[in-house]
Amino acid sequence: MGLYQLDEERQAAVQKIRKRVIENIGRNMDLYGISISTGHLYGLLFFSDKPMNLDEMGQEMKMSKTSMSTGVRTLLDYKMVHKVWEKGSRKDLYEVEYDWYQTFADFFDIKWRKSVESNILILGRALDETSKLMKQHENDEVLTAVLLEDQAKMREAIAYYKWLDRLIDTLVSGEIFKLVPKEPTADDTP
Repeated sequence: MGLYQLDEERQAAVQKIRKRVIENIGRNMDLYGISISTGHLYGLLFFSDKPMNLDEMGQEMKMSKTSMSTGVRTLLDYKMVHKVWEKGSRKDLYEVEYDWYQTFADFFDIKWRKSVESNILILGRALDETSKLMKQHENDEVLTAVLLEDQAKMREAIAYYKWLDRLIDTLVSGEIFKLVPKEPTADDTP
């Protein structure tokens, strides 16, 4: 049911509540490394009763089409919105991904997987380099002791990143929800 079906007084009351939620979403998007204005855009789409195009978003948010485009591209990259097709429309339309669990899993996969892989690669190279350095200076007990301590720390870090990689796998596969079930919603009750 659309907001337009309400009288002005009720529309204003609903808009006031929505605005507060949208502002909070915008502030919290910082956790995702997303600007407040892009977070507000997500909030606008969240409450929209239909997919919106860039012109409609710009009009609602009082922002330029360029800013809207940049924000939507960010949200698309993080799989927080989807481009949708609507018969008769020539403009690109967007709607939010309402499954916040999936949004989190996708974001975690996109952002953290790259970091995990990079850190494991760098730590592996550093372990190789420290081993070579110890061989080159095998009689230097002080250097060897320092490098052995460093290697132990790096192996601990690699173990952590491998664990984090498995955690990401459980999010992506949905296995995490066997361990930490999703909260039931009003829609889930019979």
